[in-house]
Amino acid sequence: KSRKRRGRRPHAADEGAYVCPTCGERIIIPLDRTGGGEQQYVEDCPVCCNPNVIRVEFFGDEDPPRVWAEAE
Repeated sequence: KSRKRRGRRPHAADEGAYVCPTCGERIIIPLDRTGGGEQQYVEDCPVCCNPNVIRVEFFGDEDPPRVWAEAE
């Protein structure tokens, strides 16, 4: 018998969400701890296409990361 391999289920810390400051939509994004404990980058909102400065802060393994956005 062969067993079906299941894909790795993402941990809660693998995803984060922010609310676009321009259109108000909740956007879910992938997170990567290898980028450091504090991250900042610009990403266009997939709904309204306006640029946002995305900020991410990682804490201990038990605590969820903090994710928020500001209009660029």
